[in-house]
Amino acid sequence: MALDIKTFETIIPSRFLSFTIPNPVLPAHLLRVAVLDSPIQLTESPQVAALFVPQTREPDWIFSTESGHLQLLLSSPGISRLILIGNNRINGPDSSPLTYHKRDDAQYVKSLESSLKPLFFALSPKVSVKDGIFDVPVLDYEDNLICSVVLEIRAGIFVSEMLVEDIEIESDSELREFRRRLRFKRMPNLVQTEIRIVPQKVFELDRVKIGGEVKFRPDTKVLVHSYLIPMVASLSLIGSCIEDRFRKGLKPKALCLGVGGGALLSFLRTQLGFEVFGVEMDEEVLRVARQYFGLEEIQVCVGDAIEYVEKLASRDRVLHLVSGEDNGDCNLNHANVFDAKFDVIMVDLDSCDARNGVIAPPLEFVKKHILLAARSVLSDFGIFVMNVIPPTRLFYDTLIHEFQEIFHELYEIDVGNGENFVLIAKVSPVSSPLSECENSFLQKLRIAILGRYLDSIRKI
Repeated sequence: MALDIKTFETIIPSRFLSFTIPNPVLPAHLLRVAVLDSPIQLTESPQVAALFVPQTREPDWIFSTESGHLQLLLSSPGISRLILIGNNRINGPDSSPLTYHKRDDAQYVKSLESSLKPLFFALSPKVSVKDGIFDVPVLDYEDNLICSVVLEIRAGIFVSEMLVEDIEIESDSELREFRRRLRFKRMPNLVQTEIRIVPQKVFELDRVKIGGEVKFRPDTKVLVHSYLIPMVASLSLIGSCIEDRFRKGLKPKALCLGVGGGALLSFLRTQLGFEVFGVEMDEEVLRVARQYFGLEEIQVCVGDAIEYVEKLASRDRVLHLVSGEDNGDCNLNHANVFDAKFDVIMVDLDSCDARNGVIAPPLEFVKKHILLAARSVLSDFGIFVMNVIPPTRLFYDTLIHEFQEIFHELYEIDVGNGENFVLIAKVSPVSSPLSECENSFLQKLRIAILGRYLDSIRKI
C-alpha cells in the first residue's frame, strides 16, 4: 500500500512510521526510513532533523527499535521530528544485532544527503516550509565504539529482552580497551552493566580482535561505570570500623540491592574482601551475570529489593540467601539463615523507559518507612549508599530531606557526569582514631580506586 505523503504534514505526538525506498546511491539496495514525532509539542514551528545510521550498525536496537529512536530524539534538544535513514536489513525488523565494525561513512552519507533532500522536504510538516526557507539539519551520531559482537540475546521475566556484547572502544592511551556490556531492549541506548575484559591467554594485542578466535574473561579488578567508583569511595567514611572488623578476623558485610551484571558486587568481594549479598528481581539477569560478568561465590536471592529489606527489618519470617549456582528465592526456608546486620547497604536500582528516561532510585524507594527499614538492618556504624539520578531538583531535595530525618549524617558525591549523584547516610557519627598510614583497609581502598572521589565527599 502506497504511503500518503500528506500523512507527514502535521506533527502527531509519538507517531512512529517506517518504510523502505530504493537507495539512490546503491540502486540494487533499499533504504529503511523511520519517522518519529516527539511526544511533546515543542513550538508552533516544529524543527525536523535527520540522522544517518552508521553502516553495518543498522540491526542495533539503538537504531532499529522505536524505543531507541525515541531516546535519540529526546537527546536532541528542540527537535520535533527525527528521521532515521539506514540500509534496510535483509533479515527484516526482527533480526538480531550480531557484529559491527566501524567504517568511514563520510562520502557515502554525503552522497545520500544530497540525493535525499527532496525526501526530507516531503517528510517535513507543512508549517515548517510555508515560508519557502527550508533546511533539515543532519545530526551526527558519535560514540567511542570501534567494533562489537553480540554474545547472547535473552529475555527475562521483568526486564524482557536483553543482550550481552563484547566491544572495543577508542582509548586515550596506546593500549587497546575491550569491554563487555549488558543492555536492555526497552532502553537500548542505556548501558546497564559494563566491565573491562582481557584475553584469557597472552596474545600480542595486534592479533586480538572482537569476534575472533581469542576468548576474553572479565577483569573484576577495575570499575568502569562512572558512578560505581564514588559508591565504593564512600566506604572511606567508615574505614576505621572496617579495619577493626578485619583485625578481629571478621569480614565486613555488604548488601547490594540491584545486581545487574554484578560488577559492584564482584569488586567488593575480590578487591576489598567483603562478604557480599545481593538481591535481584530477574533470575535471567543473574544467570547472565554469572555466565558473562564474573559474578561468582556471591550469595544472591531473586526477589523485590524493597520487600526484602522490609522483611529483613521486621524479622517476622526467616530470610535466606543462597550461594553458588542456584538462585534462591528470598522467601525460601531450606537455605542457610543469614542473621547478622550489614556494614553497608548499596542501592543501585532504577526505573526507566524510553519516554521518561532513567530515575534512580525508583519513586517507591523514597518513602520514610523504607529508609527506616534499611537503617534497622545496618550495624551501629553502618552506612547506606545510594546511586541517585534525580528527574527534578524537587525529587532530589525530597530525598535528601527524608535521609536527614532518619540518619545521623548525610554526605554527597557529585559524580561529575551531569547525571549521577551518590548519597551516603551514616547511622551514627564515627571517629577515625587511625591515620591512613595505620589503616590497611584505607590503603587498599585508595589503591583499588586509584584515590578517585576520596576527596570529593561533601557533608550536606
